[in-house]
Amino acid sequence: MPLSKEKMKTIFTEFGGKESNTGSIEGQIALLTERLSQISGHLQTNKKDFSTQRGLVQLVSKRKRLLTYMQKHNLTGYRQLIEKLGLRK
Repeated sequence: MPLSKEKMKTIFTEFGGKESNTGSIEGQIALLTERLSQISGHLQTNKKDFSTQRGLVQLVSKRKRLLTYMQKHNLTGYRQLIEKLGLRK
């Protein structure tokens, strides 16, 4: 189930600065984190859904690439984002 428009607006407002700033790295990472939590919840109930499992792995690697980019270019923002999202690093 995709994220609702209201949920996406709140994510981009909180992490991207304003809701129209959909290209911000922080907002994209927060959006991916929200989608990952939904997909992992789906996979807990549907253990044999292998196509969704593949999509989950792809999203995790995309988030990792964005986090690596952010770590190289904005270290303080990276650390704040990791702490705010509760990611381990």
